[in-house]
Amino acid sequence: MRLKNKVAIITGGGGVIGRCIGNLFSQEGANVLLADINEDALKKACEEIGSNQVSYFVGDVTSWKDNQAMVETAVERYGGVDVFLANAGIEGQVAPITEYDEDRFDQTMAINVKAPFLGLKAVIPTMQQRGGGSIVITSSIAGVSATPGLCAYGTSKHAVIGLMRAAAQECAPMKIRVNTINPAPVYSRMIRSIEEGISPDGADDVRTAMEAQIPLGKYAEPNDIARAMLYMASDDSEYVTGSVHMVDGGMTS
Repeated sequence: MRLKNKVAIITGGGGVIGRCIGNLFSQEGANVLLADINEDALKKACEEIGSNQVSYFVGDVTSWKDNQAMVETAVERYGGVDVFLANAGIEGQVAPITEYDEDRFDQTMAINVKAPFLGLKAVIPTMQQRGGGSIVITSSIAGVSATPGLCAYGTSKHAVIGLMRAAAQECAPMKIRVNTINPAPVYSRMIRSIEEGISPDGADDVRTAMEAQIPLGKYAEPNDIARAMLYMASDDSEYVTGSVHMVDGGMTS
């Protein structure tokens, strides 16, 4: 029960990774608020988790008002916020820079960068009132490396590392820790979309080639990411802040 009596907000809570994190956190004693723009996905996530310690909030993470309302909802239901996982993200378009759609670029940056900024802006005062907490932003191996055709995604995942480092410096006096988790490709809808974007007729071949670049020989499972998030959320990592944590099977080694 490493999160007993803690309250966690998880954005992107309707996705496979967010749902897996929410399930693990509730098993470890946390009250969990899953946030997403897709209510059907949130309902499904809560039904699958099947815990009265998990509820959901429907909102747009790129909206300041929705981020405020999200934090207020957690406070009203559970009394405060101890853990905030800025996990919502999209892959964007797969295309070279010269052909990349400007609106798709802006959308990717809004969801992957602006949203974590707004989430931090909304949650930090509440965490400070609680006497501290843990914030984790989901970055990626794309935050420390590059893949042709994924300029917006890579840019956004590099950017949130900068946001994390600035927040870690600002929040340390408040006893709020801020870090990133940087996963390798995870078995999920997102990576399948990227594989198909790279090669519409050869997505399986793309997967084989990508897995061959990972020393452990396979993509991450959602629970691999969830367990890393649990460590960062719990008091086990109370001396860890301002850090980039690779969960990538050795892919960037």
